[in-house]
Amino acid sequence: MKMNKKAAIFYFLMLVAVTTLIKILCAPNIEFSGFTAVMAVALFAGLTSSSAKNAFLLPLIVLFISNIILEVLFRLNLFVFHGFYKWQILEYSLILVLALIGMLLRKSRTAGVFIAAFAGPTLYFIVSNFFVWLISWQTLGYTHDIKGLTTCYTAGLPFYRNSIISTVVFLPVFIMAYNWIVKGKAALTLAK
Repeated sequence: MKMNKKAAIFYFLMLVAVTTLIKILCAPNIEFSGFTAVMAVALFAGLTSSSAKNAFLLPLIVLFISNIILEVLFRLNLFVFHGFYKWQILEYSLILVLALIGMLLRKSRTAGVFIAAFAGPTLYFIVSNFFVWLISWQTLGYTHDIKGLTTCYTAGLPFYRNSIISTVVFLPVFIMAYNWIVKGKAALTLAK
């Protein structure tokens, strides 16, 4: 990841701004929960970064800065919940896994973009909902059996739908914007 002026504008202004703005607009509204740019950022990093270090660091930095902004807004009574919370390490870990998915699909070019846009949110949904059931089953009222797990997954379906939609929207947009702003060409294909 060469950090010239155009890349800095793209990585830190566009990715952080879009990620934070989408969280501010969508997260407080239950019907839009799960609509996030974070998964697209992680997949984008894996698909486009030439080094594993950058592929893993970029989404973590974007997520961390976004969470700092939300925490500050919360403390100023301008946002409804904290930017940082208990068990957030799970979210950061899953974001790293999504970056890895992007890295594994990088050679698939355009097909890899669309496979990643579905595979990333699907894996995130399966793992995160399992941990919600495992860790929070008593406080959320899920029984600690297969019925409770099924109920937890069923309750998470609207979040899953929104995460698929947002990733299908944001991942190609990030790739096209990256190609246009940083690489100077308008294309959906993965830039070299």
